[in-house]
Amino acid sequence: MSSSPETGARRPVHERAVEGLGTVTVVPVDPGGDAALIHRWVDDERARFWGMTGTTVEDVRAIYAHMDGLTTHHAFLVHRDGEPVALFQTYEPTEDRVSLCYEAEPGDIGIHLLVAAADGPARPGFTGRLLSALVDCALADPDRRRIVVEPDARNEKAIARFARSGFVLGPEILLPEIDLPDVHLPEKRARLAFLRREDRAA
Repeated sequence: MSSSPETGARRPVHERAVEGLGTVTVVPVDPGGDAALIHRWVDDERARFWGMTGTTVEDVRAIYAHMDGLTTHHAFLVHRDGEPVALFQTYEPTEDRVSLCYEAEPGDIGIHLLVAAADGPARPGFTGRLLSALVDCALADPDRRRIVVEPDARNEKAIARFARSGFVLGPEILLPEIDLPDVHLPEKRARLAFLRREDRAA
């Protein structure tokens, strides 16, 4: 898998050694330096539910540069033993279109996760262990009480993965189209799922 710029130039927001996986390090996305790598991931057919197939490298750079200027939405590269393996995003649900589709609670945090295609043979248990580390990252702030996810309703594999990881499945929702000068998000049918801190601890 191709490497991104050195993680040492960007202070990790989370690092954890995971048994059977390696050291997971979460660093902020560098929109300029990481755009080509992220584009390879999001433009792949297997990432179609991420909603960025058909974009250019410059499109990706612009999208993540815009996000980099926000205080409510954040993007990170996830490394396993120094190699980039996933794109991880967090957001404030009250400042996102998902808040139009469910009743947000104090302490909610939303996440998105795109795991890159494996180089070589499949890695049994890889995604589950990685998600566990990222749940810890999302809940590192003790004020965070619940994780919210809303994968595409057609993405049965992602929905099943969240369920196996302890998320409680909620209703199917219709995320409305967002059409602003800096952001365009098409309408999307999604499936809500939630993980409370106390359920994670259990």
